[in-house]
Amino acid sequence: MEPKKSTKADVSRNSSLYFAVGLALMMALTYMTINYKSYEKSNIDIGKLDLDDLDEEEIPITQQELIPPPPPPPPPVVPEEIEIVEDEKEIEETVIESTETDQEEEIVEVEEIEVEEVEEDIEVPFSVIENVPIFPGCEKEKGNNAKKQCMSDKISKFVNKKFNTDLAGDLGLSGRQRINVIFKIDKTGNIVGVQARAPHPGLEKEAKRVINLLPKMKPGKQRGKAVTVPYSLPILFQVQD
Repeated sequence: MEPKKSTKADVSRNSSLYFAVGLALMMALTYMTINYKSYEKSNIDIGKLDLDDLDEEEIPITQQELIPPPPPPPPPVVPEEIEIVEDEKEIEETVIESTETDQEEEIVEVEEIEVEEVEEDIEVPFSVIENVPIFPGCEKEKGNNAKKQCMSDKISKFVNKKFNTDLAGDLGLSGRQRINVIFKIDKTGNIVGVQARAPHPGLEKEAKRVINLLPKMKPGKQRGKAVTVPYSLPILFQVQD
């Protein structure tokens, strides 16, 4: 008959648990041994405070020096005699007269003042003028538009006849030349304010000379009054090589 063993009496049953606990204790003991530090009592200085030296310290007593106040100023010198000087200059009093009139004073009648009307120099464009300036020879034309066309044709023929087209070749210019001319026909019918723009100053001078040769015209009118009419004229010609 075999003897029966109790499972609770088996020591090897919890051997792994005992080993883990023992290992943990050994590691804890080793850690504490490595980090343990010791100090010598002779090297520790906690410091001491001697209060007797503070009691023996004497604080010197300072005394403020008193500065004497400045002496008072001397009294003003009183003259022995006061001399009164008479003012010989006479002061003229200004008398302000009253501007009020008396009932018995005669009223002077003021003559009538004539106001001269200053005529303004009004400019009206050529395209909207009521009565266009009339170029000599266009008097018989009927209607404003017909007179405008007649004036334009007359001015173009006049310029083509008087303008020196050979001047452009003499100035070394070639090809097509354009000159823009602006002038005014004043309220007396004369040509004024001639301006020209061209590729060469010589052409501008020639254009001004020709425009100033235009004959006197009958001035343009706006609402029955003579006015100044500006006029622009382009001059085109081809330079023969």
